[in-house]
Amino acid sequence: MATHDKKDDLNNVHLHEGFSSSAEKIEHLDTSRTTDAAELSELSSIEQTAASKGAWLISIVISLGGLLFGYDTGYISSVLVTIGTSLGRELSSSEQELVTSLTSGGAFVGAICAGLTADRFGRKMPIWAACAVFIVGTVLQTAAYSIAQFAVGRFVVGLGVGSAAMICPLYISELAPAKYRGRMVAFNNMSVTFGQLFASALGAGFAHVKGEGWRATVGIGALPAILLGGLLFTCPESPRQLVAHGNLEQAEQVLLRLYPGSTETQRRSKMASIELSIHQATQTMVDDSLWKTFKSIFTNTATLRAVGTACIIMGLSQFSGFNTLMYYSATLFKIVGFNNPTAVAIAVAGANFVFSGLVLVIVDRFGRRNILLVTVFGMFTCLTIAAVAFSYIPIDLKTLQVTSTEIGWPAYLVIAMIIVFIGFYASGIATIAWIGTELIPMEVRAVGTMLNTATCWSTNIIVASTFLSMMKGITPSGAFGFYAGLMFIGWIFIIFCFPEVKGMPLEAVREVFENGFGVKYANEWQKENKQFAKMNAQGLAFGH
Repeated sequence: MATHDKKDDLNNVHLHEGFSSSAEKIEHLDTSRTTDAAELSELSSIEQTAASKGAWLISIVISLGGLLFGYDTGYISSVLVTIGTSLGRELSSSEQELVTSLTSGGAFVGAICAGLTADRFGRKMPIWAACAVFIVGTVLQTAAYSIAQFAVGRFVVGLGVGSAAMICPLYISELAPAKYRGRMVAFNNMSVTFGQLFASALGAGFAHVKGEGWRATVGIGALPAILLGGLLFTCPESPRQLVAHGNLEQAEQVLLRLYPGSTETQRRSKMASIELSIHQATQTMVDDSLWKTFKSIFTNTATLRAVGTACIIMGLSQFSGFNTLMYYSATLFKIVGFNNPTAVAIAVAGANFVFSGLVLVIVDRFGRRNILLVTVFGMFTCLTIAAVAFSYIPIDLKTLQVTSTEIGWPAYLVIAMIIVFIGFYASGIATIAWIGTELIPMEVRAVGTMLNTATCWSTNIIVASTFLSMMKGITPSGAFGFYAGLMFIGWIFIIFCFPEVKGMPLEAVREVFENGFGVKYANEWQKENKQFAKMNAQGLAFGH
């Protein structure tokens, strides 16, 4: 430990040498334990320079991790209705729930494993591991001739999906310039929706192939993992990770790559502001044990509010029931009487993709909070109307088969509400739930993001493993009504507890939750730093 401390001392001298103004600010702020927005803005002046096209290219590469997630959730819907007796017999509804939820279970474990290693080994190593595991799981599923092997493959794929889903948004948020952070993380989510659309289209196409076309649908899923693993060699490590581990020269090189028009003083000041956020914690991420970091989340009230808010929004995104539409969309459309359910399911994936592109444009312009308030209420409305419409569709609850040969207006209304619901979901909480990592203080960001991702997959498990049973037990109207009620509760939470942090440097976001849930404080910060926030949120040039 003494050797490590000596190294830290030398690094601190190297960082501050020749930059007395930044050092004085750090000394002053470290003593007072408070961060003045104006001082922090000066330390982060590099954000006002043009970011390179390379920053966007890096985020695009990392977003291939989102494609893994999207492809997996997209293909299972079509596979469930075309797999037939390929695994020895037709799958019962409980077995469908099992193979669907096993991926979520694997993703839960994968997210935790990634969180345990992210701070010690950086952001890139867990992504490489996720790619390798995903490929193994894909091979197991593609070659499966038994339910047991297919189920194991689903779980193994989940390990890779969960790891990538946890690390990739975290990595992007740490690399992204503040002015593009929302859009770059949103692009990762758009990659998820593209994967879902691509998988749905392939599934619909291979459904008409004689034999076992579903195996091709599953096997193609390995390609994004292979591509991501190869391209990752061209991507740098997160500068925040490099500073935390004392690799200051490498951190400066990464900042130069991201901000080619920046001055040496600006890069050193940015590194100083990152170091400031580390020194504001009682221990750095490098020195803390995992248990101490985990415990600090629950013993520090401000940190607990930050992590809790991110996790609640993530849980809300899953309890909306959206992923039941992705996992069971073909099954659901078959229930309401459509003869070509896999083709109709493409409409769901297509709407999801189109509206996830919309959030790229609006997230940094209108802010996270305003978008959530509008879209979550819209989701509540759509689910309520769908619940009412389902009550007019004659369905045998034992078999979940429609008992009428005609597709009447209730069925069409259900489909319309589902597509509108997806529009609200994809343009709002679907992306903002992952952008929520920006709320988490740096010293616990990896562990906090792990909890956020674990929340995603644990709630996903609940939804995926109970949806068909809920449809049978409390009727489709009851199931959709239940999800509608949760959305209304979430909407109330957003009104009182979700602060607006658009345009804030990550080092400034930590101050928000020092003031309750920080809704009022964040609004005042936005007003007082309007020009700075506007410059970060609506920057026009990203080339140099």
